[in-house]
Amino acid sequence: MCCGCLSSPPKAPAVGSSAVQVSADYRDSMWEHAVVVLHRNHFQVARESKLEGVIETQYRGGSNVLEPWHPDSVGLQNRLESTLQSIRRRVTVSMQSSGPGLMTVSVRVDKEIEDLPGLAANYEGGATFPESQPFNRDLDQVVGQSGPSRWLSIGRDPLLERKLLAQIQSGR
Repeated sequence: MCCGCLSSPPKAPAVGSSAVQVSADYRDSMWEHAVVVLHRNHFQVARESKLEGVIETQYRGGSNVLEPWHPDSVGLQNRLESTLQSIRRRVTVSMQSSGPGLMTVSVRVDKEIEDLPGLAANYEGGATFPESQPFNRDLDQVVGQSGPSRWLSIGRDPLLERKLLAQIQSGR
């Protein structure tokens, strides 16, 4: 398969559900436990509103194969993807009333891929002088990238959604 930066990779099939119905009596304890689960999985809470029933996290860079202690990349395929390409994820936990005495707890993980407009100067050999050009006395250090990053949505991460929902539901 040949995919460029701007082509859309195939979407992962949404297997299973990322929502569960629970008794509304456990709303406060479920809320606190959801925050604990997010912190345990290294996601920082950006915004939480009990009135709206929403907990949102900040974006977090995907962990690669050399970072097995970070639990945000579920499975070898996600770890390899995060190793070869810059990936970031954001989690949204929603707790909404779904009937008398019931509430629906849902987890949504949005996944984005970085699209650099040009070459990043942080590559190996990026600060060396090419042989084809005469030597310049410009000694400014080459630091950073040529332009701001753009992030393209590549859908959701159903494996991480199910993992987080199972942890929230089980009380672990």
